[in-house]
Amino acid sequence: MISPFTTRWAVAADLDAMRALMDTAIAQLQIGFLSPAQIAASRAVMGLDTQLVSDGTYLLVEEGAEVVGCGGWSRRATLFGGDHSTALRNPALLDPAHDRARIRAMYTHPAHARRGIGRIVLQQCESAAAAAGFTGVELMSTMSGQPLYTACGYHPLERGDTEVDGVVVPLMRMVKPLPG
Repeated sequence: MISPFTTRWAVAADLDAMRALMDTAIAQLQIGFLSPAQIAASRAVMGLDTQLVSDGTYLLVEEGAEVVGCGGWSRRATLFGGDHSTALRNPALLDPAHDRARIRAMYTHPAHARRGIGRIVLQQCESAAAAAGFTGVELMSTMSGQPLYTACGYHPLERGDTEVDGVVVPLMRMVKPLPG
């Protein structure tokens, strides 16, 4: 079967489309996993990290001309958070000999959920991280993302809940070795 999806690394001209996709995904795909207050609070720690685009490590999944998913990998220390969550950011470069690459900012448009888009992003980002010399990857998962990551071989490492204005947003730090 031929996939209806194409992939490419994002560029600055894609930022508006990515922000719109992320906004829709946060609003709709967290329902059933988070309360409305937690969904609202999660916006303070989720969203676009333009450093990934600048680094050339942010992947878009398209169906025709429509962006239906996105996600990236990083050789930087930041584990999660968008441009606006400055307290979470650490631009230091990781050492592939000692550190795990980061899988970052994965989103699927709700109208295209459960079609393998997340797996496509993970496979390509994991391959790129391995090609850069990393032997493992880690991510900070939302509750709605955890079933996908578990199915793709990620293992829980520790809870990483974050609090925003008194509202706790549950998160799980997960890891996966890369084939060597």
